Amino acid sequence: MSPTRTAAFFDLDKTIIAKSSTLAFGKPFYDGGLLNRRAVLRSAYANFMFSISGADHDQLEKMRAYLTQMVKGWDVEVVRQAVAETLHSIIDPIVFDEAVCLIEEHQAAGRDVIIVSASGAEVVEPIGAMLGVDHVIATTLVADEGRYTGEVDFYAYGPHKAVAMQQLAEERGYDLSESYAYSDSETDVPMLEAVGHPFAVNPDKALRKIAQEKDWPILVFAKPVALRPRLGLSTKVGKAAAATAAVSAVGAIAVAVASRRKFRPSA
Repeated sequence: MSPTRTAAFFDLDKTIIAKSSTLAFGKPFYDGGLLNRRAVLRSAYANFMFSISGADHDQLEKMRAYLTQMVKGWDVEVVRQAVAETLHSIIDPIVFDEAVCLIEEHQAAGRDVIIVSASGAEVVEPIGAMLGVDHVIATTLVADEGRYTGEVDFYAYGPHKAVAMQQLAEERGYDLSESYAYSDSETDVPMLEAVGHPFAVNPDKALRKIAQEKDWPILVFAKPVALRPRLGLSTKVGKAAAATAAVSAVGAIAVAVASRRKFRPSA
């Protein structure tokens, strides 16, 4: 039986959000004892350069190598907790309003929405839950006894994104020729070529040239907006944002209670 379902695939950094999702969590990782001050400053600088100029293949490869070595030995649960506790304060304000509108439109049309990101699953999955998407494809790191080994199990980058999309399409019955994809980077050309409706979003110089040559639509997302105030509870995205906020609040309360107990003076 031929595929009848369609999907919309979104890159994350500079497509849905205005910054690098991984580097944005530098301070929470520092607060959790995972990073030293020098690493936080380096991450902040890298995030700034990424936000104003994008990153080419070589830069992204250097960033990947730096990040995977940086997390070697980190406690996986501490990473997940740091992301969960700070998700809304960090990611919520930098979500592009235009991206959320598109996600809602695709969901209203009956399409599944999938985030495809080179960032780690520990970061991408909570963001996906906050946005109410149907699935995420993300980089997965090898862990042993609850700690990262510094090795990569699957790198969701370049042509690997397209392969993962094709595998998901086979599993779920998506017709990629009728599906959509959105990205800002030349490195995601294979991802865009995998679907019938590719869109360049805030494209870097190389992708803009390719999009013009291939007559791909070019979109400009320029309105980062706080997600929760923007959303009602009538949409899938709004319900997901509210649910994630509730979970984050419960986690914050638990941490606060634990802290008070820890530092309560003895009688």
